[in-house]
Amino acid sequence: MVKINLPQKYTKILELFTKAVKDTYREGLISVILYGSAASGEFIGKHSNINLLVVLDNTDLENLARISKVTAGSKFKILSPLFFTEDYIKNSTDVFPIEFLDMKENYSVIYGKDVLTGLEIEMRNLRFQCEQELKAKLINIKKNYLSTLNKNALKQLLFKTFNSSLHILRNLIRIRGGVPPYLKEDILNELGRDFNMDTADLKKILSAKNNNLKLSSGEIEALFFAFVKELEKLSVNV
Repeated sequence: MVKINLPQKYTKILELFTKAVKDTYREGLISVILYGSAASGEFIGKHSNINLLVVLDNTDLENLARISKVTAGSKFKILSPLFFTEDYIKNSTDVFPIEFLDMKENYSVIYGKDVLTGLEIEMRNLRFQCEQELKAKLINIKKNYLSTLNKNALKQLLFKTFNSSLHILRNLIRIRGGVPPYLKEDILNELGRDFNMDTADLKKILSAKNNNLKLSSGEIEALFFAFVKELEKLSVNV
């Protein structure tokens, strides 16, 4: 296996999983690719998953069932594998540009063929997915807000939606021709510059989340409202 920048215990888990997939599928296995923070060297133990792309010649459920006991095993709980065929990847870059750009950004081929090199992704498709996901997220945020009855629930909703939204927002930097950073505060700084926006409230949310700060009901609601307004502005800009 190629050398990767992971703690030894996680490297061992990855080796065992790769061996299990190879033993199960043999010639039907095309590649195993590590991507994301585990490939970039920014993996943080309990706070990160080990993302894997497993490419097979057949991903029918009957074929995937052969590996289900392995993927469901407790020792592999930290792994997050996606099982695709080469044709699925080639025919899905227009639908999932964010996901495939994330893969291409940082990856290591653990076994087999490099199916990501040369994979072309059009920026117009990225813009469309960002717009669609932002607008869908705004619909869900407002819907969930109306059914949230107490401070703690609203705080959890704020932090959860803020975190998941950053994954979309970092791709807005790509649309503007930039290289999106990984660190959340750096993402907010780039967004502020690229879209001429005040990110002070977004940074307050990030700080409150990271430092587990105590917030009053009024503070939580004010930050929640500010967050939604910024998402609305960005969805229009996109």
